[in-house]
Amino acid sequence: MMKKLLIMVVFMAAALSANAQFEPGTFSLQPKMGATGSLLTNMPSVTVPNTGTTSGLSIDKAPTAGFIIGAEAEYQLTNTFSLAAGVNYAQQGSGWKDTDFNISGTKVKMRDAKIELGYVNVPILLNAYLFKGFALKAGVQLGFMTNASEKVTVEGSAGNVTEKYELDQDVMDNMEKFDVSIPVGVSYQFNVPIVIDARYNIGLTNAIKDNGDESYKNMSFQLTVGYKFAL
Repeated sequence: MMKKLLIMVVFMAAALSANAQFEPGTFSLQPKMGATGSLLTNMPSVTVPNTGTTSGLSIDKAPTAGFIIGAEAEYQLTNTFSLAAGVNYAQQGSGWKDTDFNISGTKVKMRDAKIELGYVNVPILLNAYLFKGFALKAGVQLGFMTNASEKVTVEGSAGNVTEKYELDQDVMDNMEKFDVSIPVGVSYQFNVPIVIDARYNIGLTNAIKDNGDESYKNMSFQLTVGYKFAL
């Protein structure tokens, strides 16, 4: 009985390994989802004016977190190289650190201050498989903005009185609708075949209109988990 079980396990492992290897000339599809961390370059700090109880407090910028969901198709050119093209929706943008401060005796809490941007992205990449399952990747990504908003939650307390204010303002008219970036990254494909993909997108175009001499470009990190199967 134990011998038969071991034989079944060996055959199952062999089948999974075979399914994980995509031969030259074959296509595969990979639905994926995951998380993003992003920042706009040259975003200024937020300065709280000097009111006697503050000293011109400066609130530093910080990355903002989001999600990504989409799919990629891949064509295996050789055992080493493949071409991939996909489409995904990703939350990007930029934020500022959560901060507590006083203004004229009022305790203020600033939370979740950010510019939230949504893009439908089309990445096109060349993958180089250095060894089984592990690939380096680079290419170009075209982005089409779908939504843009400024968000912040501010809570003020003075004595026994507390007030909360939430801002969620559409800023699409202030943004460039088209984005170009260079994605670079790595991926590892398990025998299941589950694929873990870590990718950094280097923005080439300005995200904000009428920005004078400043350049606000999307910089985003993406970590996704996908399931890759042959077509």
